Amino acid sequence: MKVNRSQQAAQRRLASALGEIGFALPGSLTVRAYRCGKQNCRCRGEPPQLHGPYAFWTRKIDGKTVTRMLTDEEVADYEPLFDNARKLRELMNKLHELSLGLVEPANAGSRPKPRTRPTDAPARRRRTKAAGPQE
Repeated sequence: MKVNRSQQAAQRRLASALGEIGFALPGSLTVRAYRCGKQNCRCRGEPPQLHGPYAFWTRKIDGKTVTRMLTDEEVADYEPLFDNARKLRELMNKLHELSLGLVEPANAGSRPKPRTRPTDAPARRRRTKAAGPQE
């Protein structure tokens, strides 16, 4: 695998930018306003006055989705950490694209390469019916 100067410089820029990112929280921050189930509530009026807004932090822990409601103070404290996580994902995606450019030819486009058999594995032969006299 050959790395040219521009690819090497791009990798160094990405590594430098990655090194500047501070703490980062996984998951996502969502802010929503809701209607409740009560028929005579203000949230069902015209115009509706929804409950909230409420902030939620959602992430995966051991394969399960965990959601936690955040206070306004927590949102203010955590928002830079969510921004850092977003920047981190963007930089990692750029690094992945750069790395893929090293191992995939430029003219391959988005087509996956055909799978080849390892040379030490025997090739399978498809059985065919023996040609015999036809009735």
